[in-house]
Amino acid sequence: MAPPRNRRPGFSRRAQYGLFLGYVGAVGGVLIGGVLLLLSTFNPAAYSAVRGVVSEATTPVSSGLAWVWGGIAGVPRGIGSYLNVRTENAQLKAKIESDAQVVAKARMLTQENLRLRAMLKLRDVTTDAVVIARLVNSTASSTRRFATLNAGAWQGVRRTMPVREAAGLIGQVVETSPNTSRVLLIVDPESIVPVRRVRDGLPAIASGRGDGLIDIRSASVAVLTFQPGDSFVTSGTGGIFPPNIPLGRVIRTTGDIAIAQPAANPDSLDFALVQQTFLPPPSPEPSGPPAEPEAAPKP
Repeated sequence: MAPPRNRRPGFSRRAQYGLFLGYVGAVGGVLIGGVLLLLSTFNPAAYSAVRGVVSEATTPVSSGLAWVWGGIAGVPRGIGSYLNVRTENAQLKAKIESDAQVVAKARMLTQENLRLRAMLKLRDVTTDAVVIARLVNSTASSTRRFATLNAGAWQGVRRTMPVREAAGLIGQVVETSPNTSRVLLIVDPESIVPVRRVRDGLPAIASGRGDGLIDIRSASVAVLTFQPGDSFVTSGTGGIFPPNIPLGRVIRTTGDIAIAQPAANPDSLDFALVQQTFLPPPSPEPSGPPAEPEAAPKP
């Protein structure tokens, strides 16, 4: 048989105990309150002692509950702080990247400014300067090494003219158009430049290797040795390249051949100076028989 839907407390022993303990607690609370009220009225000293004992007993519990409540209340604040920190971190990273780009651009502009100042100073002290032009491009991966200048015949550039920068020789002009010119770099295998060693004037021949370096061989019959660190400049022989333009420095030797690092790297240059050839080309010989002098008119 199913139990009735509405049961009174008397049918449950657990409910009876709960109701009894509730009554006992209520009566006990009233008695304790009455005793404390009487103590506070007639014996304040005893009431203070009782209050101190109660405070000592409840303070640790209150402190623990306050710590737990503070931790629970701080969870939303901690989550909010974490989210804010992530947002600020992302913003700071973006700002650092932007600042890095600005710094890199400023460094590039500074280097370009320094190179251009050096070129302008070189132009001022060089009497055979033709034009300062920008290196538009250069072949860095091919075995043939050429560069293009944004100046040509209309700016006075002619074939065989040497091209240099403040640090050293770059090459010579091999082709021209109205506003551009093609430069054969000194690191090209077809490039041959007469040079001399700085410390003793030893004549030598510098030719490109096609890999960004230069081979230097002695121009004399005797077999002479080179040493790492030897510096070479143009000698002026041949009448194309003016003398004393830095060409390169020896980095290692293989027998009677020295391998040198160019003084000027066209792959990292922005501007170059085109100069007149060291010796002017010979004037063309007159073709055909010489013209006969006109006979004087007869009186």
